[in-house]
Amino acid sequence: MSISDMHVLITGGSRGIGKATAQALRAQGAKVAICGRTEADVQAAASELDCLGLVGDVSIDADAARLVQETISGLGGYDTLLNNAAIGSFAPLVETQAEDVERVFRVNVLGALLVARESARHFLAHGGGTIVNVGSTAARKGYPGGSAYASSKFALSGLTECWRAELRKGDVRVMQVNPSEVQTGFGGNTERERNPNPSKLVASDIAASIVALLALPPRALTTETTIWATNPS
Repeated sequence: MSISDMHVLITGGSRGIGKATAQALRAQGAKVAICGRTEADVQAAASELDCLGLVGDVSIDADAARLVQETISGLGGYDTLLNNAAIGSFAPLVETQAEDVERVFRVNVLGALLVARESARHFLAHGGGTIVNVGSTAARKGYPGGSAYASSKFALSGLTECWRAELRKGDVRVMQVNPSEVQTGFGGNTERERNPNPSKLVASDIAASIVALLALPPRALTTETTIWATNPS
């Protein structure tokens, strides 16, 4: 399947890596739906990208099911999920609050699972598909202050491996992309997105990596790829 034939749902698609990937896919002719929780942001991005904009919370079971069904009907088909929606909370262990950990896990882990579950049901019934989970280098190595976020990305890696083991026989590819630091507005830091350091990663770098994975013929998959800046300063 070529990129131009794909029908793609991107969670967290109104900004950052999600938006950049939607733009790259649209440039190659793919049909794309983006979703997010803030209607104004979603509709502005959808208008800019000429794609389908959907509003919903991936961590709510009914919303996850609705988002997948609206993608199928709105795009006239569905074969590719980019599980990108994520939030962060960062604090030393002794200052970590239970509600912050629960909030991060609801989006980064449960939300990814719910949308993947609904997507996999459709993919298995229609001859296959692709799931790409956006992890992080924090999914492979923890760091001070990362108890909530890093553990959620470690959990996403575990889900990726489970789903791949389950779904390969149904011709569903499951892959994971682990970006290192990317200059986006994640965590509220919009200044680094507006004025990026030219030696550090930007969202379009990760989008290019994701598109390259999707461009592999359906018989091939890359289980996991990690993207680092060559010489950050």
